[in-house]
Amino acid sequence: MKIRGAKLVHYDSGPNMTPLVDVVMVILIFLMLAGQFGGMEHYLMSNLPYSEKGLGGAKPPSGAVPDEPLDIRVDSPSPDQWVAQVGKIRTSDIDQLTQQLAKMRDDLNKAGTGTDRIQIVISPGRNVKYDYLIAVYEAAMKAQYEKIAFAKSH
Repeated sequence: MKIRGAKLVHYDSGPNMTPLVDVVMVILIFLMLAGQFGGMEHYLMSNLPYSEKGLGGAKPPSGAVPDEPLDIRVDSPSPDQWVAQVGKIRTSDIDQLTQQLAKMRDDLNKAGTGTDRIQIVISPGRNVKYDYLIAVYEAAMKAQYEKIAFAKSH
């Protein structure tokens, strides 16, 4: 006795997609965990000074004259206040900082140091907000300095 009902119903389901979906999900999860979620970050262009320490410490070419450093210390005495100190000048006003930096640039230029040989080094304090560092960086840019670097916190 032959059973005809089993042979009459035939389903053509195609290839099994379950392993493909599993592999795609594993790749997706890996990429999500390995990627960075740093949206809306701004990158600052800076020429960092040569360093003898560390893995990337390239030696300057022989006969090169080192740049004249101009240190700006940025502190934050309270969460909503900042103070920048350049030499004996201490201010928390961006316009005044820009004017003082421009005056220092002019004085150094008169002394024979070109603007391309002056390097601003911004040294943040321990609890200084990123916005305050950006304001000091922009003040240095408005004062027409070409080389601006960031140091470790002091």
